[in-house]
Amino acid sequence: MPIRAVRGEDLPLLQDIERAAGRCFRDIGMPEIADDEPLPLPELARYEQAGMAWVAVDRADIPVAYLIAEHIDGNLHIEQVSVHPESSRQGVGRALMDHLTHRAEAEGIPALTLTTFKDVPWNAPYYARCGFRPVGEDDLGPGLRRIREREAEHGLDRWPRIAMCRPV
Repeated sequence: MPIRAVRGEDLPLLQDIERAAGRCFRDIGMPEIADDEPLPLPELARYEQAGMAWVAVDRADIPVAYLIAEHIDGNLHIEQVSVHPESSRQGVGRALMDHLTHRAEAEGIPALTLTTFKDVPWNAPYYARCGFRPVGEDDLGPGLRRIREREAEHGLDRWPRIAMCRPV
């Protein structure tokens, strides 16, 4: 599936993908996550304008998944990766992460990081299968520590969360 940079006209579709991908959280007793609104368009635009947002597109060049990232603690941090349920389980999310890995390699960046739900099957267990390993709380850099603090302020720590890292 082709991957390209996000364009301004894609931004509302990213929100639609996020909403659709989030619905499955309702099925596992996390309705608050399912109902959480995606990032606002100006915030998504910030990633797009920084060149830190990519989409996987179908044959009609319509986004079916996206990944946004930022530089945190000397690494590339995956802020969000979401795949529309109609395109899930086809390696699309992994392809987006591999795309980011190639960018990190080209820039001499040592690792990818992310934070996620520890016990949700399509979160930490999935990322572990993709080569990510847990980062202990004592080993968090200042940027990851701030991210975890913001997540806690947002109420995400009602469910176990974890930071993970994958060397490039």
